[in-house]
Amino acid sequence: MLTIYKSNYTSIRELTQDTIEKGAWINLVNPTTDEIHLVTALANIPNDFLRAALDEEERSRTEIEDNALLIITNIPIMRNNDSYDTLPLGIVLTPEYIITVCLEQNDVLSDFNPANSRFFSTFKKTRFLFQILYKSATLYLKYVKQINRRTDEIERHLRKSAKNQDIFELLDLQKAFTYFTASLRSNGIVLEKLLRLRSNIQLQHLITIYEEDEDLLEDVIIENKQAIEMVEMYSNILNGMMDTFASIISNNLNMIMKFLTSVTILLAIPTMISSFFGMNVDIPWGGELNGFVNVTVLAILATCVTAFSLWKKRFF
Repeated sequence: MLTIYKSNYTSIRELTQDTIEKGAWINLVNPTTDEIHLVTALANIPNDFLRAALDEEERSRTEIEDNALLIITNIPIMRNNDSYDTLPLGIVLTPEYIITVCLEQNDVLSDFNPANSRFFSTFKKTRFLFQILYKSATLYLKYVKQINRRTDEIERHLRKSAKNQDIFELLDLQKAFTYFTASLRSNGIVLEKLLRLRSNIQLQHLITIYEEDEDLLEDVIIENKQAIEMVEMYSNILNGMMDTFASIISNNLNMIMKFLTSVTILLAIPTMISSFFGMNVDIPWGGELNGFVNVTVLAILATCVTAFSLWKKRFF
């Protein structure tokens, strides 16, 4: 899908490929081959700049051509089933346009939809770039807090009853933290590179950083570092909780096995005694009328003594 927006100082309007103007924002979501060819020809950029962001495994990085700067950053996404993942978002700066490309609709760019009544300047490309990166960093923080709240809910469920579904969900959340950590660290490297690019005179026509832009970039870096710290903290908590519940489950299994073993031993005692007295040999009380009662009492006493011994050893 291809959409084009252009802002002035008071409003934002949508354009078409025939009415596109300098300073416009070109947004591509899961673009077709024709749309990719159209934008590359229109903006005079390499085809690989757009295709790189369509690779789900693409790492965060920057790449510079004569008239274009490519920034690939990993953004967080939440699926319909409340699972979390990351996707590469490509941002291309040219002297005339700012271009974004991603495989899916996402909350980062949706926040800049004119329908959401948020004003932004498409012609201030550097500031718009930093606003996108800032939104991505804050979205990481939002999702991390959501994951932590969901983890607390699952913990309360597990305290009552351990279900496989809860364990699998914890594994999914743990995997999300792993993805977030890797993405945030690589994003941090990209942000540091952007900070160094401000002194590159040869790129002044692509990325011009004013004082307000520097403050915004510093805010992005701070938010990114804070997100890394929060992800690492909650990830450590989740790992500790997983280890704790694994120990609890193992301990419960050991207790069940001890109980079943104790019951097996107690049931074996009467069987063993009755087997002895059932042999075709001379035995005590063999010819007495009270022989059956005596054997029964003996079996009960032996079982009780054994049960008391097992209880003292905390098998029950």
